[in-house]
Amino acid sequence: MLRSFHQALAAQSPAHPLAEEFARGLAQNPERWSGLQAEYLKKAAALWTAMLAREAGKDYQPVMRPEPGDRRFAAAEWRDNPYFDYLKQSYLLNAGLLTEMVEAAEVDARAKHRLRFFTRQYIDAMSPANFAATNPDAIRAALETEGASIAAGVRNLAADVEKGRISMTDESAFEVGRNVAVSPGAVVFENALIQLIQYAPATATVYSRPVLIVPPCINKFYILDLQPENSLVRYMVEQGHSVFVVSWRNPGPELGHLSWDDYMRDGVMVAIDNTLAASESAELNAVGWCVGGTILGSTLAVLRASGDRRIASLTLLTTMLDFAVPGDLGVFIDEDMVAAREQAIGNGGIMPGREMATVFSSLRANDLIWNYVVNNYLKGRQPEAFDLLYWNSDSTNLPGPMYCWYIRNTYLENNIIVPGKLTMCGTPCDLGKVDMPTYVFSTREDHIVPWRAAFGTTRVLSGELTFVVGASGHIAGVINPASKNRRSFWTGGETGSTPEHWLETATETPGSWWRHWAEWLAARGGDRVPAREPGANAAFRVIENAPGRYVRQRAD
Repeated sequence: MLRSFHQALAAQSPAHPLAEEFARGLAQNPERWSGLQAEYLKKAAALWTAMLAREAGKDYQPVMRPEPGDRRFAAAEWRDNPYFDYLKQSYLLNAGLLTEMVEAAEVDARAKHRLRFFTRQYIDAMSPANFAATNPDAIRAALETEGASIAAGVRNLAADVEKGRISMTDESAFEVGRNVAVSPGAVVFENALIQLIQYAPATATVYSRPVLIVPPCINKFYILDLQPENSLVRYMVEQGHSVFVVSWRNPGPELGHLSWDDYMRDGVMVAIDNTLAASESAELNAVGWCVGGTILGSTLAVLRASGDRRIASLTLLTTMLDFAVPGDLGVFIDEDMVAAREQAIGNGGIMPGREMATVFSSLRANDLIWNYVVNNYLKGRQPEAFDLLYWNSDSTNLPGPMYCWYIRNTYLENNIIVPGKLTMCGTPCDLGKVDMPTYVFSTREDHIVPWRAAFGTTRVLSGELTFVVGASGHIAGVINPASKNRRSFWTGGETGSTPEHWLETATETPGSWWRHWAEWLAARGGDRVPAREPGANAAFRVIENAPGRYVRQRAD
């Protein structure tokens, strides 16, 4: 196992093999390494002794136990069958040794982060639950179906190979515009990059300031409007807001030349202009999610620099502006990787959405990769219908120049927070000029935008700032309907020091953060005015009904 581990590490970074750095790091602490070896051998001997005692019918206590909630070893055989019990405990023992070896290696912080990440990837991949011969559920299914589960698993594997990704849900159960993305509305503006959707009001009067939502361009906007019971769009219109949403086009080769500036100018700036014109309002409240929030924040810095005060408030959902602590995504990005991308697609081309989706899935490999390998291929089952995972599989491409600019100036060099370092749309950028009231929402288990990274926004923007942390992760933490009122969120911590101090001094409130945000947004909504249907403005006739055709373009 250790030899394979070294080989796996070396394969991750040929230019700077992590295996070599790992070995040098361990050599700096020989006493700790010797202690780990001794402790490992002691536990291995105890495990063997315990197994012999079990065979002899004597009292038996496990040497290694899975973490609470580890669903990989839920089957009774992992506990009751000596063979599978030994496999499980041996795996956990080896996994513990590898983890402790990484912690013992004296290497710099970046190398330690990468070692932890790739070690976890290797440990997750090598679980005995991931192999047909050592998974009791798969073996039982094969016996009970007389091999039919194996044949079904092979068919599932072949189908997934053909489409180039693992099936996470029954995709035939959903259709955009039929049972997801069904809130009534219309496309009232479009260009080559975006469609602007205006949603139908649900109240007789609405706040005078419309809400413009800029979703991530690496995913489809309808995460905000999955089904009526969990639609953030529907909740907002029910609260009396006039809601507009940017629907990014899924770019093909014909848009492979677009830049970051194009996404700001022809995406966000155009959406702002047309939202205000269509609603005949002088100001709006802006919302950005993930990279949509990064593009929105950059755009507002440019607009503020020119004296544009049309944005009354800003909401950022699981967004990074300061990339100093980028989380696990940072392990994939170094100078060699970025330079290679720039050479390949930096002047034109496409970054495939499928490739980005695979990277995101690897951040939670047990849940988003191995769980489906076991279910679909080893057991021969079909995944269940789940709207969120249907959306997760509906990936979006990015233009090469835009993507390369983004990863260099955010994840790699963090230039975006340095005042005047970058010129965007012809204007030196200073995020410190973004001074409108801002609501920053992050989630404690976010594997894409760690909440501590989102906390960095409190040091970047200059306006009145409300920082909130919700339970759960990047998507489920945001899509937490007020009607169900589950989980909890934290508010009111002291923002002047560390993220940890903020959380220690914050107040936890049970339920959905939607209600808290709704109160905050309502206070900035302006007066109430008569509601107007999409297309009521003669200059913004309905082009087509929501959700529009751009969102239906798939990257497959």
